[in-house]
Amino acid sequence: MIKKIFINLIFVLFASNAMSAGSSSDSTPKKVKSDYDKAVTHVKAAKKYEKKGKLEKAKKRYEKAQKLLLKSNDKKPNQADTLNYLGFTTRKLGDFENGEKYYLQGLAIKPDHIGINEYLGELYVATNRMDLAKERLKVLETCNCEEYNELKEIIEGTKKSKY
Repeated sequence: MIKKIFINLIFVLFASNAMSAGSSSDSTPKKVKSDYDKAVTHVKAAKKYEKKGKLEKAKKRYEKAQKLLLKSNDKKPNQADTLNYLGFTTRKLGDFENGEKYYLQGLAIKPDHIGINEYLGELYVATNRMDLAKERLKVLETCNCEEYNELKEIIEGTKKSKY
């Protein structure tokens, strides 16, 4: 009798361990973040560090984001959003020339991309090419978006670029 209870107890323990081992992970599959999504997370963190004046930490985040964006661009080329962030991170790391190239590649794919037009306009202001900045503003004129107002104020000199 004791032997039978002992065998049943062992059976119940093994059965419950086997059930719990597969039940939690199988019912809710985890979503794997893409390189692009990881990069965006790094960019957002970098912007926060910049606002706090922690420029070295911000720079490291931009560098990590840029590496992930380059990988993302290799896997899925010609994505305007990826090229926008590549232009942004490259510009933030001080390379205006290559930042501009990424922005222009993105505009070749999606000429009305709001983010690219704003950031490229800011790059043009930073490199003292106001005529080109005004061209970007003209593209944003009908978007009814805050990016238009941001760029307009930066061009007018009433506001300094956040980025």
